[in-house]
Amino acid sequence: MAAEAGVMTVSASDQGDGPILITEAAPSHEAEHARRRRKYSIMMSVRLACVIAAALTYQIWWLALGFLLLSIPLPWMAVLIANDAPPRKREDVNRFRRTAREVEGTSHPVIDSAD
Repeated sequence: MAAEAGVMTVSASDQGDGPILITEAAPSHEAEHARRRRKYSIMMSVRLACVIAAALTYQIWWLALGFLLLSIPLPWMAVLIANDAPPRKREDVNRFRRTAREVEGTSHPVIDSAD
């Protein structure tokens, strides 16, 4: 079994007597928010590193310009990625499966008590 964000899932090899997942609950809001903040912080740290690298390589104008041009779209991309909702995951989970019931096709004798 794999535990991911507080949700227990069952892989195909674990099916059997284990618990059955009855929900498709997403990660908690706090966990999702922390993941988005972490992505944003990483991208903005890369931008800061690009600006510092541009300042350190100002003698080589084409390299400094390259670092600056690389740092320009990073805030926009960071906001887009941080605000993007995670994709829904397709998981093979152990769900309750009801056996199919057939409708009886035979006729039953009717007893009529009106004599």
